[in-house]
Amino acid sequence: PDTLASCHLVAAGGIASLLLSKHDSMKDPTTIAPIGLLGNTHGQPINLADCALKKIMCSRPRPLTLAVAGTTMNAGKTTTAASLIKGLTGSGMKTGAAKISGTGAGGDIWFMKDSGAHPVLDFTDAGFPSTYRIALNQMEEIMSILTSHLQDSGVDAIVLEVADGLYQEETASFLSSSVFKRNIDGIIFAARDAMGGKAGVEWLEKFDMPVVALSGALTRSPLAIREAREVIDIETLTSKTLSSPAIIDHIGEWFPDLRNSSIH
Repeated sequence: PDTLASCHLVAAGGIASLLLSKHDSMKDPTTIAPIGLLGNTHGQPINLADCALKKIMCSRPRPLTLAVAGTTMNAGKTTTAASLIKGLTGSGMKTGAAKISGTGAGGDIWFMKDSGAHPVLDFTDAGFPSTYRIALNQMEEIMSILTSHLQDSGVDAIVLEVADGLYQEETASFLSSSVFKRNIDGIIFAARDAMGGKAGVEWLEKFDMPVVALSGALTRSPLAIREAREVIDIETLTSKTLSSPAIIDHIGEWFPDLRNSSIH
């Protein structure tokens, strides 16, 4: 908001904003009454951007980097990312993770930490409380900042989660960008059903994005898995498969020429 008038608490991370619309299953947000701006010792308002990480130049080679994207919210992206992290760490790979976009809340990054990732970062570490309506170059800068710090930490693999779905404006722009493509090795796509999975994979492949597997909420249903495998020419992997140390064998099949000493 532009003023200190009453507004709404719209996310678990303490995001103050004005509610414009909501899903009909959600309760009304808490109304809050701001009493002022928190300032520093110089009397200047404190901004999250003041504490943002800076991009660092790292001499280490870029580790294996896998991104998780999905059809919509609640397609199973975070569960897919967390399962993959568990499988990678179980195979002996030191794994870092980052959530590139979204609105500030701790649940997703805590899930990644609990699954074994370290370090774990998100867009708030780059100075953004939310990525809603930010420019493409800002999204790309967030990715560059977060991945540079993960790379510098010496991890063997990086797992990235991109919030929302392919038709969300910022997500669509980012997932079709050359910067995103250059900095990943593969994408695991999360969907709620086979039709969404097929449409999403085709959308990404239209931009020559390296989609290596399908996962997400649909993999809870054997019927949906069977439907997906009949119409999509990539692997459909359950959370159980992703979280197994044997996921390293799938990675070896996806990237036979990948020169990464951490993959055996």
